[in-house]
Amino acid sequence: MATRQTSTLARFMMAPSVILLFIWMIVPLAMTLWFSFQNYNLLNPANVSFAGLFNYKFFYTDPAFFQSIWNTLVLVVGVLLITVIGGIALALLLDQPMFGQGIVRILVISPFFVMPPVAALVWKNMIMHPGYGVFADFAKFFGAQPVDWFAQFPLFSIIIIVAWQWLPFATLILLTALQSLDGEQKEAAEMDGAGIVSRFIYLTIPHISRAVTVVILIQTIFLLGVYAEILVTTNGGPGYASTNLPFLIYRTALLGYDVGGASAGGIIAVILANIVAFFLMRAVGKNLDK
Repeated sequence: MATRQTSTLARFMMAPSVILLFIWMIVPLAMTLWFSFQNYNLLNPANVSFAGLFNYKFFYTDPAFFQSIWNTLVLVVGVLLITVIGGIALALLLDQPMFGQGIVRILVISPFFVMPPVAALVWKNMIMHPGYGVFADFAKFFGAQPVDWFAQFPLFSIIIIVAWQWLPFATLILLTALQSLDGEQKEAAEMDGAGIVSRFIYLTIPHISRAVTVVILIQTIFLLGVYAEILVTTNGGPGYASTNLPFLIYRTALLGYDVGGASAGGIIAVILANIVAFFLMRAVGKNLDK
């Protein structure tokens, strides 16, 4: 009887938070779904009519739609490759004893705390600028022609910026996993004659595989919504070369003033994100059960 009363009291105390979270998630989604079936343009807000599936057809037939999906996938995969491989390398380096280890770790992690628009501005005007950026100075020093990164390699440039921001996160998670590796296992492997490469492949990689899976899951969820870096640097161009799905929705809503079309794009984005999250969660579940 006491256990049942405790359980009921716990549910009662949790109810306000659950209800608030439910409203916070469901109401915006329901409004977006409703607007996606309406012919609603901000230039004529008084004239709202039922559009059926027209907004979905309009967004689906947009010339930039499939290009934006491809760019989104390339952006996510590119950043994941850089952050996971680079995170493992940095974690292995920071796991070694060195002078000033604490300061080095803080410096490595610090880019994660820089706001995306600020990071994009720094890379655009101080590092990748073809006239006076750091990369341009290096090119001139070696007698090469400076590269206009955002004009010639727009999507790759954004991948570099976003990866620079997320690399500290991956490094921190993987470093924590590395530090939990039993030292006796390392010593036993060394005594058995295992070299550095063998220890890395058969001991380190299996040990940090769960951490790698978690990094991939968390980063993918956030990388699907990358937007500020594109707006600040390339504005989706040249053409649609760096337009991803979130930026296409922004362009439809705030540049085209088409709330109905942008809402349909938002619903499509939610569906695609949930599909990706579903398969990632299954992969994480299988990995954690091992």
